[in-house]
Amino acid sequence: MSTQAPHPALLIPGPIEFDDQVLQAMSHYSESHVGAPFVAVFGEALSMLRELFQTTNPASQPFVISGSGTLGWDQVAANLAERGDEVLVLHTGYFADSFADCFETYGVKATQLKAPIGDRPQLDEVEAELKKKHYKLITVTHVDTSTGVLSEIKALSEMVHKVSPETLVVVDGVCSVGCEEIRFDDWGIDVVITASQKAIGCPAGLSIVMASGRAIERFRSRKTPPGSYFGSWKNWLPIMQNYEAKKASYFATPSPQLVRALHTSLTQILSRPLSDRFADHRRASQKVKKAVADLGLKQLAAKPENQANGMTAIYLPEGLTPPEILPNLMKKGVIFAGGLHKEIATKYVRFGHMGVSVTDPKRDEIDRAIEALKTGLAEVGQKS
Repeated sequence: MSTQAPHPALLIPGPIEFDDQVLQAMSHYSESHVGAPFVAVFGEALSMLRELFQTTNPASQPFVISGSGTLGWDQVAANLAERGDEVLVLHTGYFADSFADCFETYGVKATQLKAPIGDRPQLDEVEAELKKKHYKLITVTHVDTSTGVLSEIKALSEMVHKVSPETLVVVDGVCSVGCEEIRFDDWGIDVVITASQKAIGCPAGLSIVMASGRAIERFRSRKTPPGSYFGSWKNWLPIMQNYEAKKASYFATPSPQLVRALHTSLTQILSRPLSDRFADHRRASQKVKKAVADLGLKQLAAKPENQANGMTAIYLPEGLTPPEILPNLMKKGVIFAGGLHKEIATKYVRFGHMGVSVTDPKRDEIDRAIEALKTGLAEVGQKS
C-alpha cells in the first residue's frame, strides 16, 4: 500500500504520479552539495542518464541543472546559436511557439514550419525548407504536450544529416523522454532537452539535457560568449564533467534532494529493459485511445502515426467545455488537464498516461480514469 496521503490520481501530461521511494528520497536529510556522498549520487545519476538516452559516446554530455524544462530552451538558444543565426522550428503545437520566442529573445532568427492542428510537418516539406537557406539548428518537439502529437525523430534526423549535414538536430523531449523511444547515438541526435516531472517520474525542478560531442564542439567554437549567465555551458560544462567523475565542483547550488529523487527514479527505470518500459506505454496508450474511440470522441492527433504513447488529447463533444467536465472527473478521483493550444483550448482535455501509473501493475489509475471519463460524460448527457 502507498504511504502517500489519499488524493485524486494526477493524470495530466506532467507532473505525474510519483513512486513512494522517489518521494522518500526527497526527504533525505540536508547535506553538502560538495560532500562525497552527494557527489557520488549526482555522478551516478549523470551516468544513468546516458543509459536512458541510449548513448555510449564519451563525447556526449549530460547536464542536470535546477530549473524547469524551459531552461533547456535557454541552454540551446544561448549556447548553440548566436545573434543573427537562422534556426528552423518544426511546429506541432504551443511549445514550438515558445521555443521560437526563446530564440528570438537571444536575437536568433526563428522560422517556424507549421502543420495543421493535430498533424506534423512532413519530411518533404522540411527538406524543401532546409534547402532554402543555411539553418544552424532544427528543433522538433518529440511530443507536444498541448496536442499529443508525436513526431518521427529517426527519419527526420537521417534526412537532416543528408540534406543539411551542418545543421544540429535538437529534440524537445520534455513530454517524451521515459515513455517514447529515443536512441541518441543511433539516430544522430545532437541535443535532447527534458525535465524531471514527466515520464522520468520525479518532482519538478530539474532541467535535463543531453548534448552530443558535435554540439559541444559547436559551443566551443562560437565566436561570441553565450547570452546567458546561469544557462551558460561555459559555467556548467566543467561542473557536469567533474560531478560525473565523482569530483566535487561548484558553480551554482544544486538541489541534493531532487537529485537523490532523480537517482532513485532512474535506478527504477533502468532496473528492466527500456524496451519493456516503452511497450508498457504503448499498451496503455492503445487502451486509452480505444476507449476514447468507443465513447465516440476524437483525438487532436487523428492519424495513428501522430499519436503519442504518454498522453492523449481528446476533443470534447460539441458544446461541452473543460470547466463543465474536469471538476466532475476530479470528484471521481482523477485529474485531467484542460486544453492548452490557444486556438482550440476550450474544445478539448488532455489525459496523461505515463510513468508509474502505467508501469506499476498494482496501480489501477488508467482503468479508473477511463471509467470516470465514461460516466462523467454520461452525466452531462453524452451518450457513448
